[in-house]
Amino acid sequence: MSRVRWHDLTHAYGSAADVPGRLSRVAFGDARTSASALSDLGLWLGELAVFDVTVEAVPFLWDLAVTDSVNSRSGVVELLQAILEHGNPPQIAVQRAAHRAVLDGRSTADMLACDEDAAVRAAAANLVTAIGSHVCVTCRPA
Repeated sequence: MSRVRWHDLTHAYGSAADVPGRLSRVAFGDARTSASALSDLGLWLGELAVFDVTVEAVPFLWDLAVTDSVNSRSGVVELLQAILEHGNPPQIAVQRAAHRAVLDGRSTADMLACDEDAAVRAAAANLVTAIGSHVCVTCRPA
């Protein structure tokens, strides 16, 4: 995470400098802490629209989704789906990059669809379906 210049990026409410801390809370927090941090990330990264920080955060979200010690893995998978389903029409290149970052994790989503955790399996099955049927205008080949 230290290679990303988080303070130069933005999310729905401004500077993305706090994103690494929230990702860490999802990774290492207890159930309540993890869920709270994930809720913040949802609002910041993808539930309203996607932003330049979303593109940088998606690889870390994929890592969290496959880490068994993370308390809210199904929520992380659901956030990845929300990112795929939302856009940012004024910033088409950002939208395309954010969607591509999720779409590129298809093999990970397929693996998660066989996870031991039923909630992760269900969320991943929904994400696999969303990836397979993704047809937004910005992601279509030119």
